[in-house]
Amino acid sequence: MLTILYYLVCLVAATVLFVASFIALVVCYPFDKKRVVVHTLSKWITDVVFGLPIFMKREVIGLENIDPKKAYVMVLNHNSMVDIMSIYNLPLVFKWVSKKEVYRIPIVGQLLFAHGDIVINRASTKEAMQLVHTRGLEWLKKGACVSIFPEGTRSKDGEIHNFKSGAFILAKEAGVPILPIVLDGTNTMVRNGWLMNWRNKITIRVLPPVSAEDVQNRDIKDVMAEVRENMVETLAEIRKNK
Repeated sequence: MLTILYYLVCLVAATVLFVASFIALVVCYPFDKKRVVVHTLSKWITDVVFGLPIFMKREVIGLENIDPKKAYVMVLNHNSMVDIMSIYNLPLVFKWVSKKEVYRIPIVGQLLFAHGDIVINRASTKEAMQLVHTRGLEWLKKGACVSIFPEGTRSKDGEIHNFKSGAFILAKEAGVPILPIVLDGTNTMVRNGWLMNWRNKITIRVLPPVSAEDVQNRDIKDVMAEVRENMVETLAEIRKNK
């Protein structure tokens, strides 16, 4: 019963802010090229989602590694849909690279559209890569970050698997740093398909960025391997200290 009540409150809040997001998109579009207002409204939705359960924790470590004035290619490990919601408390405006299936989810899909997120068709790798490159460069030039799951899909066992190179190629071509972020606990927020885990803890660990200079001057495969290794080690450390 408590879980159903929680979902209803979240739905009401999301619906109100959903309408506000499209109003903001139209009203602010001429002077808000990064869509900061729409992003802020989505942050408020996630504040409700994570703030209502008083025993649920969302811990951020490593905020000192973020320069809010910079545009990054953000790379994150992927465990569940909660990953997307969980990082809206970071002091960055970002655009997600998401599969087109996500955009069919009511409210969620429309909000991602309002954000200007990048929709890809994973069935066509070449087309997807071209779109990430084109739209990603557009947003990075406007000063917004681009968030990518470099594994390309959710991890079924919670571990970090092999990376695809798209995020790293984009960072190199845009001349921006790579910001690695490790998530833990996003796949345990919901139990048995729909019941809330009221004492769940999500840890968001922001690692030191790979500078734009390093991205430019080093081989992409080397940078990708180093970032993945650091993220794997960090995830192990987070779980060890639970």
